[in-house]
Amino acid sequence: MKAPRNKLFRWAFVLVPGLLLYFLPLAGLNASQRHLLAIFLATIVALVAQPVPMGVSTTVAITILALTRTIAPEKIFAGYSNPTVWLIFTAFLFSRAVTITGFGMRVAYTFIRQFGHSSLTLGYSIAASDLVLAPFIPSDTARGGGIICPVVHSIARALGSEPGTLAAELGAFLMLVGFHSTYTASAMFLTGMASNPLMADFAHQIAHVELSWLKWAIGACVPGLAALMVVPLLIYRLHPPAIRNTESARVHAREELKKMGSMSSREWRLVAILLLVMGGWITSPWHGLPNAVVALFGISALLVTGVISWDDLLGERRAWEALIWFGALIMMADSLLQAGVVDVLSKSAFHYIQGWPWIAALMVLITLYLYVHYGFASMTAQVTALYPGFLAAALASGINPLVAALSLAYFSNLNAAMTHYGTGSAPVYFGTGYVSQGKWWKIGFLVSLVNLALWMGLGMLWWKLLRWW
Repeated sequence: MKAPRNKLFRWAFVLVPGLLLYFLPLAGLNASQRHLLAIFLATIVALVAQPVPMGVSTTVAITILALTRTIAPEKIFAGYSNPTVWLIFTAFLFSRAVTITGFGMRVAYTFIRQFGHSSLTLGYSIAASDLVLAPFIPSDTARGGGIICPVVHSIARALGSEPGTLAAELGAFLMLVGFHSTYTASAMFLTGMASNPLMADFAHQIAHVELSWLKWAIGACVPGLAALMVVPLLIYRLHPPAIRNTESARVHAREELKKMGSMSSREWRLVAILLLVMGGWITSPWHGLPNAVVALFGISALLVTGVISWDDLLGERRAWEALIWFGALIMMADSLLQAGVVDVLSKSAFHYIQGWPWIAALMVLITLYLYVHYGFASMTAQVTALYPGFLAAALASGINPLVAALSLAYFSNLNAAMTHYGTGSAPVYFGTGYVSQGKWWKIGFLVSLVNLALWMGLGMLWWKLLRWW
């Protein structure tokens, strides 16, 4: 009885605000704009409350949009022709290739074998592993939760660190470092998180700036690498592990690598194709091919060379789910932009910062955008709901378009820091049982302050050197 009641409550949470907005007047919006916003808002709330899977929510939403003639039926499927959707789709297939070949595990264990001399260097090894995998695995759930976290858990247990034991502090330290490295690595690459290409699309439409793979990575490299150096050290000070010597972790990693054997020809083919794809992304400003086309070349090469099979492609549920609900979300977000809804709402909500010095206005917007994530259980939901409005408000306040687009994009990943539910990898790391909720939230908040200082302090200086503002 409890489960049906819980589901009814979730549906009420979705439908009540949506229906009120659909039928009641709202200043500044006409009926057509209000109806579009109501259906979009209900969809975003459904992505957070999840009375049904995300794909179901978006499918129902586009059906209602068509039946009510809120959007012309011929435009309903426009999102599925957007290259951004296909870039996200192919990136999930790269993730599958890295996982099923065992290459992801090999990378993690290799770093630990080489550099895991102490608990701190072991933490840096975990961060480095995530950083290497991030360009090709666009899901912190798949990368952090599916590859890095199991490796970290295995290492912690090999060192005798289990929840509830005197040695649990080491496992807690490693889990915290693994988690905070995952979303940081996601922020550093256009293909590091599923919603990053979506924000690049928004940036092109709203701010008229091109966030290429190379430009994204160049902008993130200095503050991102600084964060990957500083945050593990901060966690080390806040949550010092009782075990400092971790040579046995290197032994464990060496044993696991021995079990895996030498790299197979399949792994070598994967590495060669991934390097070609990355080279294609980096050089896209010169050859002019969209990132999605380069990614499709990579997937075709993986299929033709047998790195993955057609059945592997068909069996990658996350890719197909992302294709379905991202296509719908992009279509709705584009419709909101074209209908002028985002412009009206951003001017109404952020009129008080207009006229401020642009750096002060940017800091207010970024800080608000960061901490509003306490109310979101999905980075994608926040990006779709808030990124366009915040970016429009930044432009209206006279903030440099490139700086506004990139800083909001980076913090669309960094906002995962604070809670144990803010992104898909968080419940996986938290679920190992090493860190209490109170400790998780306390350290997460302190890390969020460090991220603000590094990305909006050091980052701004770096972007100034690049002459981006």
